[in-house]
Amino acid sequence: MPDYVPIACVTHERLEFAVLKRRRLRLYCMDDLGELAGLPLDVYTRDGAEWLRLRDQDGREHVVRLDRIRSFEEI
Repeated sequence: MPDYVPIACVTHERLEFAVLKRRRLRLYCMDDLGELAGLPLDVYTRDGAEWLRLRDQDGREHVVRLDRIRSFEEI
């Protein structure tokens, strides 16, 4: 996977806020992830990159590198 490209601080803060307020999100991602929807559980740093952990409506957890998210919205 290519080197991590940090995201804008305001975008990072919006994701953290969604975790804190338990706001469901719809993510539009690059690569083969496509579109994901669910409850964001955590935003964290690991291996020199930032990540979002999200649980979908079926209870499956997904981990998405933040620079792979094209856009997102609350649902």
